Amino acid sequence: MSRPLISIVIANWNGRELLKPCLESVFAQNHTGAEPAQSRFEVIIIDNGSTDGSVAFIEKTHPELRLIKNPLNLGFAKANNQGILASRGEFILTLNNDTVLDKDFLAALMSAVADSRPRVGMWAAKILSLNEKAIIDSVGGLLLYPDGLARGRGRLERDRGQYDALNEILLPSACAALYRREMLDEVGLFDEDFFAYCEDTDLGLRARLLGWGARSVPGAVCFHSYSATGGDYSVFKAYHVERNRAYVLIKNFPLSLVLCSPYHTLRRYAKQLSSIRSGKGASSRVADRAGRAGLFFIFIKVYFAVIINLPALLKKRRLIQRRRKVAESEFVEWLLTDGIDAEELTRKD
Repeated sequence: MSRPLISIVIANWNGRELLKPCLESVFAQNHTGAEPAQSRFEVIIIDNGSTDGSVAFIEKTHPELRLIKNPLNLGFAKANNQGILASRGEFILTLNNDTVLDKDFLAALMSAVADSRPRVGMWAAKILSLNEKAIIDSVGGLLLYPDGLARGRGRLERDRGQYDALNEILLPSACAALYRREMLDEVGLFDEDFFAYCEDTDLGLRARLLGWGARSVPGAVCFHSYSATGGDYSVFKAYHVERNRAYVLIKNFPLSLVLCSPYHTLRRYAKQLSSIRSGKGASSRVADRAGRAGLFFIFIKVYFAVIINLPALLKKRRLIQRRRKVAESEFVEWLLTDGIDAEELTRKD
């Protein structure tokens, strides 16, 4: 019996220098059976209007790959959806262009798939820092804050194997996540209105609300250059993360938690303001780049976008909540077992 086909989907925007080590690690995967590993996966790259020679590099070095060329940057969500729709695999691996895979990455993932029950539809890799390989980016998927924001479990901690015993988790980071096609057929793809950031949180929660499970695979190790494409501490990222976490909240959270969320958001803002005053953390670095007037403008722009898009968000919410198969109490339990508090969230921002 042949192994299932994995479709590896990589969205790229001006990442020529990142693609070389990424693709080299993909094609250096260990043989995992009678057939070589590379005979059981396909690679689809979606280029979002790069101007750095990415397309020419791919066409020259990997002409065998499926390359989708967009005339401009359509966003991470749209690009990944294009790749998924063009793919043939039973399983979809979303991979950031700034990742490098351990040689046993795919073998570990597929071993975990074989050991999972049919309603498990998501698997999270162990993601470590590319620059400091002993430092965690995310292990055991994402942790959820009560206002819709999420962060990688263990982020910035030194990896001592402290999260390797995790099995069931809330949801994976799409930086390096495996999805079952059957699940995507039922749940839907990434919400393209997000453009970039938090779309994996949204997809994961929609899947969990329909009864799909997620597993951690600590043996599937990859290394990630955090925000190498979008820009660490960039104004662009700050805006999209803050706007999109509100989208996640409105679409997926139980009404009681939506009504309580302003308290948690204000509490987070207070911690972030303290971070800015102390000159520490990501909030401080964003403030350094944007200035206080710029931060205020981001805040206004975020809430203006949420208000303008509220009718569409509520329409999506009605559909999601009508279809959900889990009780509100189970959602609350997720926040207890896979939640993160404001202080830790700000410290690891």
